Amino acid sequence: MPTPAAASLFDLPASAATSLDLCASAATYGGRPEHVRQARADALDLLAGCPAADEVVLCLSELAANAALHSDSRRPGGTFTVRIESRPGAHIRIEVEDDGGPWLAPAPDPASGRGLEIIGALAAEWGVATGPAGRTVWARFNWPSS
Repeated sequence: MPTPAAASLFDLPASAATSLDLCASAATYGGRPEHVRQARADALDLLAGCPAADEVVLCLSELAANAALHSDSRRPGGTFTVRIESRPGAHIRIEVEDDGGPWLAPAPDPASGRGLEIIGALAAEWGVATGPAGRTVWARFNWPSS
């Protein structure tokens, strides 16, 4: 199982953004649980045709739900931002940036609190980056060649 890496995600060099096969998207959503559905739908549209889309969207949904339920994004006026970078035949990278707040220990209830374990099982690598504005949890997935 991949372990989280302490690295910043989505700091792409300018040359990478000019690649014809690179698709990058960013969207900000209200920090409420009902906005997770829209983030998931937007990701499905962006990843149409990707063989790993279901796994990526599942992980994105977990990260967005964590932001809306457990971070300061859930407070009035809070938001979370979803960024997706896809390079067909190579990789997909996702990140969810929230408004910060305390990092809670895993839930003692065995029926909940397993979202990051799911991400660890499905992603090639993942990590958490914190900054003054909040926290970003990211994951990278391999895009299987056809």
